[in-house]
Amino acid sequence: MENIQAKARLYHAQLDKELSKVPQLNQFQAATGVPKTYLALGGGAFFIIMIFFNFAGKLLSNLLGWVYPSYRSFKALESPGHDDDKQWLTYWAVYGFVSILESFTDILLYWFPFYFFLKTVLLLWLMLPTFNGATTVYTRILRPFLAQHRGQIDSHLDRVKAKVSAVASELDTATTTGASIH
Repeated sequence: MENIQAKARLYHAQLDKELSKVPQLNQFQAATGVPKTYLALGGGAFFIIMIFFNFAGKLLSNLLGWVYPSYRSFKALESPGHDDDKQWLTYWAVYGFVSILESFTDILLYWFPFYFFLKTVLLLWLMLPTFNGATTVYTRILRPFLAQHRGQIDSHLDRVKAKVSAVASELDTATTTGASIH
């Protein structure tokens, strides 16, 4: 039991150290006397409860899947190194893949209890560098599929590009000559 308490104190101290980097949390603690770690843990617990019992679960899980990764992507793009760029590009590719799958199955999935809670856990697994879930999904599922079908995908994209170019050219000709489009 003492070992658990020691670990809890260690994690609490680490969280306090990280939260001290946010000036607004330091101001909150000074003004209210409530430790910033309590605010963060309470807010996190509230967030999890809201998702778990599906009070705005869709909104909260989608916000989580977009807000933090967007900010980290911004920081990655602005940093001089490129290792984090690949991590976040991989996340966005996998996030898009998961979103497409979800759009096809959403009618069925929303009937499952705790769907948004499980989706949130999946998103955390995908986005957090500790787990590297996006890289796992990309290398085991998405990359092999795309590599196997690359020629077909490129062929279809080329045909779509040609059709779009033809329509754009026809529209351009029609607008410059005043002719009608057939």
